[in-house]
Amino acid sequence: MRISLATRTRKIIAGGLGAALIAVGIGGYAGRYELKEEWLKHQWAGRHYNAAVMEKALMIAGGNPSEMQSESKEAFTIADEFEQARTAPGIVAPGAYSAAFAQLTALPHTTGTWHDVTRVPYDADDSRYRDWYSNSSGGAGYVTGRITGLAADNADHVYAAGANGGVWRSTSGGGNWTPLSDSLPSLSGGDLQLAGDGSLWYATGEANTGGTSYVGSGVYRLANPVTGTYSPSDRVGGKELESTTVGRLRWGGGQVFAATNRGIWYHDASTAAGAWKVAFYPNPDFMPEIKDDAGNVLVPAGSQTGGATNAAYKNIVNDIAIDPKNPKHVIAAIGWRSGDTYNGFYETNDYTAGPSSWKRLNVVLGGIKNSTDVGYTTFAFSKTGDRLYALVQQPSKINGSTSLAGIFVSKTGSPSGPWNKIADPQILHNSGSALDRKGYAVGVQAWYNQFLTVDPANADHVWAGLEEVFETTDAGSHWATVGPYWNFGFSCWNIDDTKNTCPMAPHSDQHSVAVGTSGGKPVVFVGNDGGIYKRPVNGQVNANHNGTDWSSLTADGTMDALQYYSVSVGKDTKNGGVVVSGGLQDNGVSNLFGVQPNGSHTDTKMGSNFGGDGGDGATDPQNGCNQLQEYVALAVKITNNCALNKGALSEAEASSWSLDPGDPSPRFIAPIAIDSANSSGFIAGGQYVYTSAKGWGMRSASEWTKAFDLGAGHSATAVAMRGGVGWVTWCGPCNNDGFARGLATNSGGTWHQVTLPADFPNRYLAGVGIDPANGQHAYVAVNGFSRRFTEGPGAGVGHVYETKDGGATWSDISANLPDIPTSAVKQLANGALVVGSDLATFYRAPGATNWQVLGTGLPTTTVMDIESGPDGNIYAATHGRGIWSITPPA
Repeated sequence: MRISLATRTRKIIAGGLGAALIAVGIGGYAGRYELKEEWLKHQWAGRHYNAAVMEKALMIAGGNPSEMQSESKEAFTIADEFEQARTAPGIVAPGAYSAAFAQLTALPHTTGTWHDVTRVPYDADDSRYRDWYSNSSGGAGYVTGRITGLAADNADHVYAAGANGGVWRSTSGGGNWTPLSDSLPSLSGGDLQLAGDGSLWYATGEANTGGTSYVGSGVYRLANPVTGTYSPSDRVGGKELESTTVGRLRWGGGQVFAATNRGIWYHDASTAAGAWKVAFYPNPDFMPEIKDDAGNVLVPAGSQTGGATNAAYKNIVNDIAIDPKNPKHVIAAIGWRSGDTYNGFYETNDYTAGPSSWKRLNVVLGGIKNSTDVGYTTFAFSKTGDRLYALVQQPSKINGSTSLAGIFVSKTGSPSGPWNKIADPQILHNSGSALDRKGYAVGVQAWYNQFLTVDPANADHVWAGLEEVFETTDAGSHWATVGPYWNFGFSCWNIDDTKNTCPMAPHSDQHSVAVGTSGGKPVVFVGNDGGIYKRPVNGQVNANHNGTDWSSLTADGTMDALQYYSVSVGKDTKNGGVVVSGGLQDNGVSNLFGVQPNGSHTDTKMGSNFGGDGGDGATDPQNGCNQLQEYVALAVKITNNCALNKGALSEAEASSWSLDPGDPSPRFIAPIAIDSANSSGFIAGGQYVYTSAKGWGMRSASEWTKAFDLGAGHSATAVAMRGGVGWVTWCGPCNNDGFARGLATNSGGTWHQVTLPADFPNRYLAGVGIDPANGQHAYVAVNGFSRRFTEGPGAGVGHVYETKDGGATWSDISANLPDIPTSAVKQLANGALVVGSDLATFYRAPGATNWQVLGTGLPTTTVMDIESGPDGNIYAATHGRGIWSITPPA
């Protein structure tokens, strides 16, 4: 996760550069430091910064300034939070999403067609946005959302799977992208592979255990990917792999193997018919009951499935590899990133013989003393099978500045070794890495960022993906950081583009790789948190060992796989129409000017005014450049000009100001909102509820009023305010271990906790909405699935609840709404309700009790936020397919 440079490098207290750092915000999140302005300006004027100071500035205080933790703690936090929203207080059972999809397809649709507002180029280096809190000019160029799967052939066809954006096709080696899977029940990409017969296999359910991963609906096979598109009938097998994640698909001996979070499965590769067969899972007690479509039990329910808080982590298979010399010889890397007794390398010489044929290997990998310390691992065989490479994460190091054990090779091709270490964090650091600080070293997110592949034409030529892209052409004797984290810190960098001589630095956080062709020439494609990039297979590097020939494949804006957390809309006072902005996973905050009711716009591209992860946001309806935008964890910024600034090298030159209240326990994406009756009223939530009537002239966190304490260990999940009446939902603990949730309001005059009825769902409360005419009339959107699919205590049923008397009584108004996690609820001025869910946006007409699907054309992806714009349109922020708009039914 690429964090904001300014947030990384803020202020060293007076007393010299050697003085200790003071954390100015909460513990547990990266970058709550500021660099002395005069020093930073001097250093950047010389086009570099002091690495020793940056080493310290990249470390974070875990609640105590003396307890330093790495940036990866931030990624862990969001990983937990997205899982918690959908599972706590239990786990999701197989069949949940298919049942919801069946309910969804049976619902009628309203009139109206959705428009993809953000299907435009998104320039992360847009020169309009060089404000203090922007990452613009870092080198990533044009970006889109996270790409978790890549496949390519030798005829310029390249296919990409978004983290939650489905499958895309280019027939020109990149660009002019077409979506292929919008009709499927899941757009969560786990893996994407071309089979030997030319078919394209799409495994749904992203498996990197990162913050925004969603389970899938199985594996799909597209017979003719050059011209075809996926349909639900393309599913391989039945519901055996529903509600799972699939990290890898591998082929051998006429079979296709799937590495899932519920063990290893295999299927006849020549047909989609028949159920998947289970090959191995290490912990039967933690497996849920899995049946085929005929009702036959393939896996019996384990004794610990419903009661154990860590059941979901007990059978994770990271990767599998099929021996090219013997297809019955299958190896697997199995284990949880934080370590467990079952972690390690496994193999079988006959996968058809059942689980008893698998054994765990006692491998020796550098300094790793036992198999339990072998974490997330990716394998790569050479084409002939005479070499086996492994990229290995080490659980015992996960809270340090790196959790990378190293890259290893078995020159015999045997998983038993001997294994030789050919790279470690220091070796890779010395190869031109931009991560040269102790607090955020190479491999700090090795549990999240991994790919590994061997050049089909050269067994010594290997590409490895971590936060950066590394390459060796001599089997690891020498490495080059061909894709550095960014260009900040390199001597070639300058905030002035005319003086910046750095080459493109592909976006950080690598997830997928493929070798194919573009323009008939061999290229390597990489997928990361910013999209897709390519360079020649035999590319060029500069003196710092960084690639000089990268290009972004999303520059034309035809792939909208952007992962929004929020959307904000306000009038564009200069260009007409509205300004549409939104916070994104690892791609900052985007701005698009002059958006018209039909989805067209006067702006030629989007730019990023705030860097890192963009969180929640709020905009003045009468002036779209009056914005509140969050980095993460209530690190709120305010700007009055959309942070348009061509060059700010200090906070004094910035067009934005920090309003971070330093809350003790905010969520990673903490909620903020404006008063719907008075845009000068603000509300935000962490452990405390913060309010302000200072309006758009706010300049410091001291102007917040700490209105209410939700309670120690409690964190706000959603906020809303109308006429000074606020509503705040919270959770804490937010995970399975003691899960609790609640609601607070000042309806009636004073802030207090609302007593919810006994039958109110004991699940994550993700959204809250208020009647535009009455602050006592409110709604709550409930995430997770109902009791049928959520195994755990008190899950309850229902997804939308209403109070008309300030919280004294509540009604379940879910009616015919599908049983699917909901994240947002909005009442329109005419009384209609709009709800955003994991599969669709729903509409309830004024005076009606039943729900319809709102309009047509919106892909079946997760809707995180709903806003009603001053132009009368409804705007939906999806977490994988951008921002969409629609004119509501008359």
